[in-house]
Amino acid sequence: MNRLNKYILLFALAFALQQARAQQTVQFSQYMFNGLVVNPAYAGYKEDWTLNLASRLQWAGIDGAPRTNTISVDGVLDPDSKNAALGFLVTNDRLGPENNTSFYGNYAYRLRLDDEDTKRLSFGFGAGLVQYRIDGSKFSPIDPTDGGIIGNENTLIADFRLGVYYTTPSFYVGASALNLFSKPISGANTLVIDPVPHVYLTAGTVIALSNTIDIKPSAMLKGDLKSPAGLDLTTYLLFDKKLWLGASYNTGVNINNKYNQYKGVDKNNTITAIAQFNINGFLRFGYSYDFSTSALATYQSGTHEVSLSISFRRKQPRVISPRFF
Repeated sequence: MNRLNKYILLFALAFALQQARAQQTVQFSQYMFNGLVVNPAYAGYKEDWTLNLASRLQWAGIDGAPRTNTISVDGVLDPDSKNAALGFLVTNDRLGPENNTSFYGNYAYRLRLDDEDTKRLSFGFGAGLVQYRIDGSKFSPIDPTDGGIIGNENTLIADFRLGVYYTTPSFYVGASALNLFSKPISGANTLVIDPVPHVYLTAGTVIALSNTIDIKPSAMLKGDLKSPAGLDLTTYLLFDKKLWLGASYNTGVNINNKYNQYKGVDKNNTITAIAQFNINGFLRFGYSYDFSTSALATYQSGTHEVSLSISFRRKQPRVISPRFF
């Protein structure tokens, strides 16, 4: 298959999945260990300044398949009150000749809800810039007289996000809206899909099964309110507060019967196996593998994702609740 047909097919497939499953925003299977990716109010949840790295290769084996890399850092500004927090998020998302880079600064104000400081309600705001780039040199026309299909295209867009996040030592629930008031600043062109607002609803809990085993079920509902939403259902087992082993199921949910043109997209399901290891009190490593149940499964060898988290502890020891999320 020549490169032109290959990229047209790849773009068509990715666009169809984005429209049908509300995946215009970047996605990670291990989002629950770095909530800043989907909610600006998550900033400061772990209190200590924490660095998170994640890399995702989707549809391995397909040339030009989506690759997503992100780096974030967040923490509270005042270690005594722990009310205000900052978070910074940089993401690079590639799909064939398309290469998008974003930077967000996030601020969260965390309300203390009890005297023991075990319950917090956080309100978050994020603002950023997203650069969309398309490299025309990666297209190869069938007819040599056609010349280049397109040149290099660049579009810079300002973007905003809002969120709210409630946590206890064993429970969390959050809601956020991304791609709010997105507006081109320069280089607007018709080749870039206009960002549309996306809503995320997340919740999870940790339940002790024994002195050494905990179970952590969680769920995330995500959508753009114009097409079927995506639903992630995840369950982990935590062994001795060190090793997480879990599985996630992702499917489409048509929450509005108005959109019957998307009938059947809920069959494009994904099953994910996830492992996380707390190497010590401040270092965590994770790996996940996605199995697709759609027709695409015969053309690729799954999706791989790795993550690394490093917390920078303050010199003075502090007594804080366990951070399971």
